[in-house]
Amino acid sequence: MRRTPTLSGGEQTGTQSDTSESKADRRMLIDGKLVDARQVFGSLNPATGAVLGHAPDATVSDAEAAIAAARRAFDSTDWSTNVDLRICCLEQFHRALVEHRDELAQLTIDEVGATPALCAGAQLDQPIEIVRYYADLLKTYPLTEDLGNIESRGMQHHRWVEKEAAGVVAAIIAYNYPNQLALAKLAPALAAGCTVVLKAAPDTPLVTLALGELIAEHTDIPPGVVNVLSGADPEVGAALTTSADVDMVTFTGSTPTGRRIMAAASETLKKVFLELGGKSAAIVLDDADFDTAALFSAFSMVTHAGQGCALTSRLLVPRKHHDEIVEKVKNNFGLVRMGNPADPKTYMGPLISEKQRDKVDGMVQRAVAAGATLVTGGEKVDPGFFYTPTLLTNVDPDSEIAQEEVFGPVLVVISYEDDDDAVRIANNSIYGLSGAIFGGNDRAVAMARRIRTGTFSINGGNYFSPDSPFGGYKQSGIGREMGVPGLEEFLETKTFAEVVA
Repeated sequence: MRRTPTLSGGEQTGTQSDTSESKADRRMLIDGKLVDARQVFGSLNPATGAVLGHAPDATVSDAEAAIAAARRAFDSTDWSTNVDLRICCLEQFHRALVEHRDELAQLTIDEVGATPALCAGAQLDQPIEIVRYYADLLKTYPLTEDLGNIESRGMQHHRWVEKEAAGVVAAIIAYNYPNQLALAKLAPALAAGCTVVLKAAPDTPLVTLALGELIAEHTDIPPGVVNVLSGADPEVGAALTTSADVDMVTFTGSTPTGRRIMAAASETLKKVFLELGGKSAAIVLDDADFDTAALFSAFSMVTHAGQGCALTSRLLVPRKHHDEIVEKVKNNFGLVRMGNPADPKTYMGPLISEKQRDKVDGMVQRAVAAGATLVTGGEKVDPGFFYTPTLLTNVDPDSEIAQEEVFGPVLVVISYEDDDDAVRIANNSIYGLSGAIFGGNDRAVAMARRIRTGTFSINGGNYFSPDSPFGGYKQSGIGREMGVPGLEEFLETKTFAEVVA
C-alpha cells in the first residue's frame, strides 16, 4: 500500500496552521481514482499526542463528485445485477486485506490506539473475515422466491419475488473501531449490489483511506462503485445525508448525531440504518460466580479504553453483596496494564483525543459532585490521552453518569433489591444495545429475555461474529449489521406477477 503518495497540483493549503506545508499521507478514492484534496488535516497518534500523518480534507464538491460517481456506477453498469462479479471482487478484497494485514494492524495501533491483541480480534482480523463471509453468503443467498400461481379474473397469474440492491449508499463511520465499522458496511452493501460513498471518521482517517487504496490497487471493483472520503468539515457528511442521489444512509456513531442524520434523510425518505449509542447493564445475580463476574465487568469495561458502544458500563449488583463485588472489581482494575498500545503487554491504550478525555473526566467529576463515590481512577495520564480505569459507586440510577454514554473506561455500580428491580433498572435507559448477566443459566436466560436490548451475553458468552446480527432497540439504532439481516438491510424487495396460459 502507498505510504506517502506524491500529490499533484503543487503545494497544498492545510486546514490548520501547522499543516499548511503538509501533504496527505493517503488519498481519497473517487470514481476509481486515488485523488488529493486542496487541503489536508492532521491525524494524531493518541498515545503521544503527536501528528501521525495528514489526510485529505474533503470539500462538499468532493462529496458531490463521489455521489455522482456512485450514482453513475449504479445506474449505468451491471454491478447491481452481476452476482459473479461481486463475488469475485469481494474475494479479491479479502485477499488484499489478508496480504496487507500487518500494515493495517500497525496503522490501527498508531492511529486508533488499539493494542495488538485487539487487532487480532475486533479491530482488524474479525472485520477482515466479514468480507469473506459476505462473499460466501452471496453464493447461496436466495435473491428470488417463487410464490406460485393464483387464479384471478378467470386467469392464472404466476408470482415471484426478487431482491434488488437498495441503490447508492452513504456510509458514515465512527472512530473507535474503524476497520470493523467500514467493512461491516462495505461488504454487505457491495454483496447486495449497492454502490457506496464511505466517509471516514475525522479522528481516524488514515485507516479508512488505506481500505480505499486496497480497493483501487488490488480489486476489479469498477470505478464509482466504492468511493472513500476523509474530512473534518461536517458539511461533507450533511451533503451525503441530504443528496437526492443517495438512496440509503448507514451511520455508526452517537445517538444525538443519529437523530440529526435521520431528520436530514427524511426530506428524501431515504432508507436509514443507524447503529448508535449504548448504556448497557451487566447484572450479577446472587447465585453467580462473583469472581468471574467481577473479572468480566472490569476488563470488558476497559477494552479499548472503554470506547465501545456495546460495553456494559452499568454494573448491577445485589445490595447485600455490593461491597464484596466492588472490592473484586477494584482489584481487577488494579491489574490493568495501561500504556503504549504497541507494547504486546499493554491491555488498555489511550482515549482517541484530548477532547474525548476532557468529556470523560468532566462526567466523572460531575458525578462525584452529585454524590457518587470515586473508588478508584478518575485521573488523566500524560503524554497522550490516557485516563485511568475508573470505578464509581453510590450512583443514582437516574443520574447523568448512569444514563449518558461516557465512551471511556468508567464503570458505575448500582445496587438492586431483587430480580424484578434489576430488570427495571437495566431497562431504565433510552438505549437498548447490549447487556450481560451472571448467574444460574435458566434464571439468567429468563431475565435476559425481559431486557430490551439487541444483544446479550450470558455468563460471558460472546455473540460477536460475522454471522451474528448486531444492533439495538430503542435509541440505540435501527436495523442490524452483520449476518443475513446485515445483507438484507441493503436490499429492496420487488414482487412480480405475469399472466400464464
